[in-house]
Amino acid sequence: MAAYKDPENTLVMETTKGTVVIALRPDLAPKHVERIKALARQGFYDGIKFHRVIDGFMAQTGCPRGTGTGGSDLPNLPAEFNAEKHVRGVCSMARSSNPNSANSQFFICFDDATFLDKQYTAWGKVIEGMDNVDKLAKGEPPRMPDSMVSVKIAADIT
Repeated sequence: MAAYKDPENTLVMETTKGTVVIALRPDLAPKHVERIKALARQGFYDGIKFHRVIDGFMAQTGCPRGTGTGGSDLPNLPAEFNAEKHVRGVCSMARSSNPNSANSQFFICFDDATFLDKQYTAWGKVIEGMDNVDKLAKGEPPRMPDSMVSVKIAADIT
């Protein structure tokens, strides 16, 4: 395993297209980072599909139903909107029209999506493997969706 600067705040996601490493940003969104880490440690994300992948925009995942309509059994989170720009590689929580409805679903920006700034909670950024995110099957939903095979905190990988 590679040596990461902050293993406790590094998410290692094995996808059907390859490894994606995300630097978590508890300084931006402490409750959202805490949730992502808790779900990763429970194995919640393992096997979940990328159910909405829009070329030039973002790849969304984290719905246990694979449809964008579900979440974890944990309560929804209050918004932690911040000044982080939604640009290539930024990870942010998906939500309904209610700003305080983020739960387990998140998305990774393919490109500039700054129109989402301060309306969605950014909580991390891809630091390795963005080329693997680019390879995800596109569609809403994709005909043959890719998935997260396993999602772990780097500190827990031995």
